[in-house]
Amino acid sequence: MKKTGAQIIIELLERQGVKTVAGIPGGATLPLYDALGQSNIRHVLTRHEQGAGFIAQGMARVTGKAAVCLGTSGPGATNLLTAIADARLDSIPLVAITGQVPSSMIGTDAFQEVDTYGLTLPITKHNFLVRTTEELLRVIPEAFGIAESGRPGPVVVDVPKDVQMREIEFEAWPEPGGRTSPLSPEAGAVEQMARMIGEAKRPVLYIGGGITASDCCAELRKLARKNSLPVACTLMGLGTVSADNPLYLGMLGMHGSRSTNFVLEEADLLIGIGVRFDDRATGKLEEFCPNAAIIHVDIDKSEIDKLRPVNLAVAADAAKVVRRLVELVDDDERSQWMKRIAHLRTLHSEEIPEPENNAHPLNIIRAVADIADPDTIIATDVGQHQMWVAQSYPFRTPRTLLTSGGLGTMGFGMPAAIGAALAQPGKRVVCFSGDGSILMNIQELATMADHNLPVTVIILNNGHLGLVRQQQELFFGNRITASKFTTTPDFAALALAFGVRGVSLAGTNDPRTALAEAMTGNGPCIVDAPIDYAENVFPMVPPGAANRDMIGGEANA
Repeated sequence: MKKTGAQIIIELLERQGVKTVAGIPGGATLPLYDALGQSNIRHVLTRHEQGAGFIAQGMARVTGKAAVCLGTSGPGATNLLTAIADARLDSIPLVAITGQVPSSMIGTDAFQEVDTYGLTLPITKHNFLVRTTEELLRVIPEAFGIAESGRPGPVVVDVPKDVQMREIEFEAWPEPGGRTSPLSPEAGAVEQMARMIGEAKRPVLYIGGGITASDCCAELRKLARKNSLPVACTLMGLGTVSADNPLYLGMLGMHGSRSTNFVLEEADLLIGIGVRFDDRATGKLEEFCPNAAIIHVDIDKSEIDKLRPVNLAVAADAAKVVRRLVELVDDDERSQWMKRIAHLRTLHSEEIPEPENNAHPLNIIRAVADIADPDTIIATDVGQHQMWVAQSYPFRTPRTLLTSGGLGTMGFGMPAAIGAALAQPGKRVVCFSGDGSILMNIQELATMADHNLPVTVIILNNGHLGLVRQQQELFFGNRITASKFTTTPDFAALALAFGVRGVSLAGTNDPRTALAEAMTGNGPCIVDAPIDYAENVFPMVPPGAANRDMIGGEANA
């Protein structure tokens, strides 16, 4: 059969099961878009390539499968960089296909030429600069295999325009790429884990996004229940264990639960699975879990002993380890440890806002949780609202929180919510944003309107870069510099300008009813929810401090 490089790319995507791609065409991708227009793949035309990257992330985060975004050469590729880096730090499978100037012009500073390969080398799991059309038959399936295997991550495929246009003859299509067989633990490692757990008096499971990535959330809950192992989650681990599970401690770290951080102070064994001991979770690293022996399970060998020396290292797929552990550990009620945890929860209970304060962010978030279905997908941007959601929204199932954890990218939320809505047709998605974050990718309101997607965006509006202002207040002598906005748009009116429903909670006597209406009906809706600019997100561990040194947020403090 004879095909051009562009036709080969598109047909290989079809064979991978790709139904939707997001991007913006340009001169270096016109052959690719010509082939795309003749395929069954749905193209989502975004208003910025960064939006396309985050839309692809939204699809990947809710499905666990590599999703695709497209960008042209030069600025198209550079606009994708933030979304690619974000996927790398949060271990999200992504395939970004970029156009490049013709091969003969590479290195000549041609129009819209940048070294996409060099630029993406430090922010990808792998990348390719395709030199011949024949290579595409190997590279495209391989890109998906790399993105989904082991620790997931982004892969960039940079394709010169002449490689897209050249026609070649070949005999057969390659097999689609996919996740390779996961890494098994070394002989005896899980048995040693089971012995350490059995000997421990005060063990704690420390769980991150690796549990969801390896698809073993149900087994993890079974393990915790069988051995009465309390579970502390990172931001990326929220939803692994239901918020109403009696063994669920909550989120740990910088904005984690006070009681969770104090429980970890007393633990004698920390069982970290699918986590990387990042600073937002651990606080001052050398003082994190000071009384505990540490087991670290991770599929990425480079993460083990990178930040914190461990007593037992298990480089393996989390699912294989957890499933074996369920068989090996004993039934144990751990009554003394459970009583101590209950006491710590009472001693360090969280401050609860007055229920009649309808403008308090926690009350708004909890009202949404009361209205929404238990498995509603929640996306967030980055800032105070993100931490309030992490602290107070009752996540019950995996892949229902989409948030930028490692890179902390403002502008992530709304396009990620669009991606989730595309991947889960008909299911309403809720995005919590801030007035600072939403403006980072506000142009994607047009994309959301184009497709009439059931996305409700709730903007907790305080007229500031809230988390920046909070840290300036607390740690820089309340010198508020460049974090207060002079101009704040009327977001409800702005939504209407894009052809989207807009609602303002300002002056509303019944905000709960207004929220319920915003979360029903057809198509998207933007909710402008004014909150007090002085409201801080507590508790908070000061930068560089140990987790035990939290400030604020304690009831009756």
